Amino acid sequence: MPLWGTASAPPPAAEGDGARAPSGSGSGTGVKVIRSLLPTRRRLRLDPPSKLYFPYEPGKQVRSAVRIKNISKSHVAFKFQTTAPKSCFMRPPGGILAPGESIIATVFKFVEHPENNEKPLDQKCKVKFKIVSLKVKGPMEYVPELFDEQKDQVAVEQILRVVFLDAERQSPQMDKLKRQLAEAEAALEARKKPPEDSGPRIVGEGLVIDEWKERRERYLARQQIEMVDSV
Repeated sequence: MPLWGTASAPPPAAEGDGARAPSGSGSGTGVKVIRSLLPTRRRLRLDPPSKLYFPYEPGKQVRSAVRIKNISKSHVAFKFQTTAPKSCFMRPPGGILAPGESIIATVFKFVEHPENNEKPLDQKCKVKFKIVSLKVKGPMEYVPELFDEQKDQVAVEQILRVVFLDAERQSPQMDKLKRQLAEAEAALEARKKPPEDSGPRIVGEGLVIDEWKERRERYLARQQIEMVDSV
């Protein structure tokens, strides 16, 4: 049974000459049906494109990563959804990307122990993730309510399937996952650091104001006013 549902197929045409549409009248309907079957133009590019790779470590919380890039010409909001919100969470759960901007999202999942004597890596994970997108007017603060306010404009970018990897075995997927996780951690640490002092503030067209000099001038001006008042 489909997780998020699929569009139903058009009903079959009835038999008999009386049920047939006049010549030429079905062309418009045919075009609409063809258009409905075409995939929505992507706003985001995902890497990996359709899977989330997790190291298989039963009884532990493990991490996966996916790079999300805005390939459209406008700002795009994105949001994660999952079928298991109690055992999975995403960092960040959503955001807004400028044209050409990309981010690596980290996905956390708790791995259950295998059941029914299944081999560890052969067990099928029923958990799925979905990434939806929404075109926005420009740079703004991300709030999840954006998707509730414009439901008719929300597009499903991809449904991601969970794939387990042997944590003790080297593979291209595992190597790539480690690189993406390291890059995501570095970006997170960079965002935590306070902005470095870049020196004097620049105000107007090239006017440089030293904050200490500005304070001193205000202090001297205040002293002159007090002297005049005392006289």
